[in-house]
Amino acid sequence: MAVYAADGVSAACLTLQGRLDVDVNVVLFAAYVGAVRAESLTDAGLVAALARVGDWHRAVVLPLRSVRRRLKVETSPAAVQLRANLQRLEIDAEMVELVELGALAADEARPSASGTSTERAAAAIGTVVGDELDDELRAAVGVIASASASWSARSD
Repeated sequence: MAVYAADGVSAACLTLQGRLDVDVNVVLFAAYVGAVRAESLTDAGLVAALARVGDWHRAVVLPLRSVRRRLKVETSPAAVQLRANLQRLEIDAEMVELVELGALAADEARPSASGTSTERAAAAIGTVVGDELDDELRAAVGVIASASASWSARSD
């Protein structure tokens, strides 16, 4: 969560989510694997991450998000309150994903990665988002990778 709260990261994550339909938690997992654990996220590692949280994401997180977004246009106080409650539930549901992905990071062995923390994070995120990125998407990956590297340096 510290990385997500860093300057520009939430907007970068939402850009990747909106344009590429990726699970932001899997992106943050990849950044962690690269920057903090100094490991490579392989295609098999990505499959394992998606298998670990994919059903939860589809069955719980996405429906909560869908209803919350639908309520964006409602202005009654009850609807506004319900939207706020749903947003908290959505965040709680995403925290379940992060716990599962954190456990996966600790449980699974991955190959070592070379390069700086930022380069390792960007490479791992690249496994999630692919390499066909325009300037906006590359910038979003850069923001997340850089913030992950900064967090990694502070946590050492």
